[in-house]
Amino acid sequence: MKPFIPTAVYGVLNYILALTLIASPWLFNLVDISSAALFFPIYIGWIQLIMAIFVKNETGFIKQFPMRVHLVLDVAMGFILMVTPWVYTFSSKAFWPELLMGGALFFLGIFTKKSPFTTNEHRGHAEGLLISTESNY
Repeated sequence: MKPFIPTAVYGVLNYILALTLIASPWLFNLVDISSAALFFPIYIGWIQLIMAIFVKNETGFIKQFPMRVHLVLDVAMGFILMVTPWVYTFSSKAFWPELLMGGALFFLGIFTKKSPFTTNEHRGHAEGLLISTESNY
């Protein structure tokens, strides 16, 4: 499947999702459930916000962090966030916020343009592949 989310749209959604993750323990009343329910969304939200500021795309401010690495980390963090309610056994009290926000990160990481999961990057002369034109015969 081809990636269909433009990087500019992804950047805006990433900022919104990062801020929502940071505020989610209070927005979704997860503060009193468990420490994992409290701290995982906050940690992942701050990491997302820092990466969004440093990423090399239209919405990054400092433009030092590669977009492809950011998308791989989105998939990994989305998966971690989706499984935390069951790993840390608080799924009986609340699992929808982590499942939905983790799923959003996972989805954005896979279907954004420049994602290493859905695009094949071919290397050529301009990108550093050395091809000799001399014959050894």
